[in-house]
Amino acid sequence: MAIHLTAAMRVIATGMKSVISYVFTLTTTLIITKRAACWSLFIMALAGLSTAAFTVFAADTASSHFAANSNSNLNSNSGSSEAIKSDVSHIQPPISKTIVTTIQQTWQLNLLKEALRRSDSGYKVQQMSTQMNQKRKVEEALAGTVDVFWSMTSKELEETVLPVRIPLFKGLLGNRLLIIRKADEMRFANVKTMADFRQLKAGQNRYWPDATILEANGLPVVTSYQYTNLYPMLEGGRFDYLALGAQEIGEELVSHPDPALKVDSHILLQYRSPAYFFVSPKRPELAVAILAGLESMVSDGSFDEMFNRELKIEQLYREAKFEQRVIIRLDTPDLSPLTPIERTELWLDLFSMQGAK
Repeated sequence: MAIHLTAAMRVIATGMKSVISYVFTLTTTLIITKRAACWSLFIMALAGLSTAAFTVFAADTASSHFAANSNSNLNSNSGSSEAIKSDVSHIQPPISKTIVTTIQQTWQLNLLKEALRRSDSGYKVQQMSTQMNQKRKVEEALAGTVDVFWSMTSKELEETVLPVRIPLFKGLLGNRLLIIRKADEMRFANVKTMADFRQLKAGQNRYWPDATILEANGLPVVTSYQYTNLYPMLEGGRFDYLALGAQEIGEELVSHPDPALKVDSHILLQYRSPAYFFVSPKRPELAVAILAGLESMVSDGSFDEMFNRELKIEQLYREAKFEQRVIIRLDTPDLSPLTPIERTELWLDLFSMQGAK
């Protein structure tokens, strides 16, 4: 009921009478199973993606339906079918099956490919070799040069490009371990409370949403526009720690070797910060396809199976010893109300841990 009320309110607010009329027209031409899917995607588009996402999906569905049934209906319904197909072709230009992405990481890329394979095996993923910061990725997505990238979410990001709201790391990215100076190990071992933790200064990339979250929680933060600059800044004493997702921190420290630095073994910094696939507004049909593929994987358990295998979750739990750490929990004031927190199957159990006292 809540999602239908939300959709209704959006319809009233945006005056989408023509879109609703289009949906009614479309669904009368579809078989019952297609009608249900069509209306489901319509509600989803209103509640989360965009009306453009539904329009392209509906046009594609209608076009495929009429093409498949054109021979059987040729004599009885030729005129009306051709008229509707003509209208659909006007709404939807030919959809490219080539997907340009900045994603290089193995897990995210493999997940994207599998989601696309499930929804439409015709998609081909093309990786860009150019390194881009967050701001540049968004700009390229708005321009249509990049079709999909992944990122930790923020309200601004979700309002700018199209979010596919299935958390790629099941919340693991918001469970942060700290890279610190070896000489400061005892300072961190003595942290028991938020007040203690506020005495320490964080380092962050200015383009990452984490910087805003830390600042909103009253933590002192030093930022850099270049991620690689953070390591020498930490060693040089500009700040005290660099917080990274538990699944990435080991490899990151190996990639930036420094004998003066180590991973802290005492603190778990925790906040809700889901990472999603984000799609160019110029490719709404792609957002729908990715979501359909991911939902299929979640439903049959293959998402968890692939996640646990590729990210070596059992080994990570053993090595990180999350339950033995002091947990510093932060609020995420900018978190979208559409974040699927209530869907427990999408998250790890880390947010319910008590941690060390």
